[in-house]
Amino acid sequence: MQKTATASGHRPATHDDVRSILGDLDETKMLPILALRPTVADVEEASIWLGGDADVFGAAEPLGATASQIVTILTADEEEEPPRAG
Repeated sequence: MQKTATASGHRPATHDDVRSILGDLDETKMLPILALRPTVADVEEASIWLGGDADVFGAAEPLGATASQIVTILTADEEEEPPRAG
């Protein structure tokens, strides 16, 4: 019996998959994510990490390369807090 890619989560993520996992993203984020050709598992991994649940679901596991790129795309425009004057 052949194992299907869908069952393993390794099928390519579609626009609808990304939207259902990460929410309604604008095209400036959606298009670069889809250009990575992530799997559904990659998108889910990025979502777990962004949600702060990585400590619950496998802190010992490093973030995969594609999931890491997705996180970078999604957090690229987040402003860092300026340092506070002492």
